Amino acid sequence: MRTENNTEAGTGIEAVAGDGSAAPVRFDTKIAVLLREDLEPWQRLNVTAFLVSGLGTVSPEVVGEPYADADGTGYLPMFRQPVLVFQGTKETLTAAHSRALSRSLPTAVFTSDLFGTGNDRDNRAAVRAVGRDQLDLVGMAVHGPRNAVDKVLKGARMHP
Repeated sequence: MRTENNTEAGTGIEAVAGDGSAAPVRFDTKIAVLLREDLEPWQRLNVTAFLVSGLGTVSPEVVGEPYADADGTGYLPMFRQPVLVFQGTKETLTAAHSRALSRSLPTAVFTSDLFGTGNDRDNRAAVRAVGRDQLDLVGMAVHGPRNAVDKVLKGARMHP
């Protein structure tokens, strides 16, 4: 038996086992981050955090409900589905960027120039100063149908 997970966009399908217990949710969308493989560990973490930070504003259905512990302390909501992190060469990243844009998927970019800025205004100015095909990408995030995201990430491998 399958039941729709009634989110705004219906992005999850929940299978109900014969004993009534819920099987893991399988999402028909994917959130993925692709990092350039030559980044330092601190850069990988920083870039990943920045890249996914805007996703919930353009795709609010990916954000779940707020959390609370047993004592009633409230916590912020998080993504409802996993964020998969991949890595690849500069060429892999450039190709993935082109494929994501050609499919009109929500995409975030992080360029090498952003390591030298310290605020949102300067970050946006640094990206705006460079043409799309000349961006020195070190990371990107993409969200969309699983099969489309898989095609965008062709050639990338899961981050270790």
